[in-house]
Amino acid sequence: MPGPIQSLERAAAILRLLAGGERRLGLSEVSASLGLAKGTAHGILRTLQQEGFVEQDPESGKYQLGAELLRLGQSYLDVHELRARALVWADDLARASGETVYLGVLHQHGVLIVHHVFRPDDSRQVLEVGSMQPLHSTALGKVLLAHDPVARGELDDYPPESFTSRTLVDLAAIDEECALTRERGWSAAVEETWAGVASIGALIQDRRRNPVGAVCISGAVERVCEAGVVRPELVVAVREAARAISRDLGAARF
Repeated sequence: MPGPIQSLERAAAILRLLAGGERRLGLSEVSASLGLAKGTAHGILRTLQQEGFVEQDPESGKYQLGAELLRLGQSYLDVHELRARALVWADDLARASGETVYLGVLHQHGVLIVHHVFRPDDSRQVLEVGSMQPLHSTALGKVLLAHDPVARGELDDYPPESFTSRTLVDLAAIDEECALTRERGWSAAVEETWAGVASIGALIQDRRRNPVGAVCISGAVERVCEAGVVRPELVVAVREAARAISRDLGAARF
């Protein structure tokens, strides 16, 4: 059985050291505290800094924990609480709409599906928990793009991919869609990722009104849409589910 990887052990030790203090630490302090050569400590710190796990003060040159660690920790807590709070409401939404329900959170440069309720019929379906969906061409992704600056920043680093003739790839057009989503309180994606599939999504917030995820229904265009427009009763159902989950997470009524 392979043993532990020394470089990862040292990186973890540095993170624990920075987490245990009340002040920033310089390279010499990190090196001396952990018994590492300065060159080794510097190389690990630079790598952690590049990944956002460590930040360096530009004036003193000292190091402290980075924001990426906070985001990952908050994401872990939010995802587990989010799933627990959403179970009943997602089931109710699937029954009321007759369609598939997804719960998604921002993960790297896409949307991670953390809960999936099958369409309530006898059709053959595949569980998609753990799969990824695009940010720019799905209802879940559009909601997160509209409300989470971190999500929007991902598009600058990873240019949008075209999946169908309806996919928006121009950033200005995507920003217009985001503004519309914020204004009306819901998103829609009609055949933008998969031909014949339409989805409607709404934002989930926590007690601090932070965007922690999104919920959507997804199904065949002919069921989700009418005369080329998403059915208003389905929009209402999705928004009510998102509000209910948000309230269970402590958000004020909205």
